[in-house]
Amino acid sequence: MSRANAPAAKAFCAISGGEFPRRQLINLETIRPSLAERIRRDHPDLPPDALISRQELRRFRSLYVEEMLRDESGEISDLERRVAQSLESNEPLAENVEAAFDERRSFGEIVSDHLAGFGGSWLFILSFLALLGIWMAYNAAKGTGAAFDPYPFILLNLVLSCLAALQAPIIMMSQKRQESKDRLRSLNDYQVNLKAELEIRHLHEKLDHLINKQWQRLAEIQQLQLEIMQDRRR
Repeated sequence: MSRANAPAAKAFCAISGGEFPRRQLINLETIRPSLAERIRRDHPDLPPDALISRQELRRFRSLYVEEMLRDESGEISDLERRVAQSLESNEPLAENVEAAFDERRSFGEIVSDHLAGFGGSWLFILSFLALLGIWMAYNAAKGTGAAFDPYPFILLNLVLSCLAALQAPIIMMSQKRQESKDRLRSLNDYQVNLKAELEIRHLHEKLDHLINKQWQRLAEIQQLQLEIMQDRRR
């Protein structure tokens, strides 16, 4: 049987007892010490060369992160618990907040957003100034008898007051929705940043552990070479 068609080597997980392909198992010696210590708290009888499945490793990573966050802040929020669970399930936390938020808009919210956007544009300002100029010029040209709003333009003042009274709550509705969107965006950014910080901390600890293990092995090899050289001299 060729090597390509040979069945993958399998081994058993020391925690769950399940059988997995060898590439899905992690040696306990290669796990960073803090996480390995957390695993040994629940399974003190594990040998140093025990094999652990990636699923069990992710589960203990989630437990370790929850306990670490609880020790740092005294309690863990639902947001932080979700980050810890994402480490176990290996799912991304980044979301498109804009698309998710816009999908839940009602018809009134859509209209208020468009009106607020138009009311804060130069098109609205220039159009409104042109309308005011035409209104006042027409009534001033018609004179007091024929004008529908003669000077001092009382009807125009009433229209402006009504427009300001309606425009203010519409803009406030749009701003309130924008604040809610910004809040969701901030929460999503916090989750992503927290997960990234935990992952980077995990990588740093794991690299330090692997470097220390490598130095120990190099020191053992060097000591063995010295012993061999001394034996040859004798």
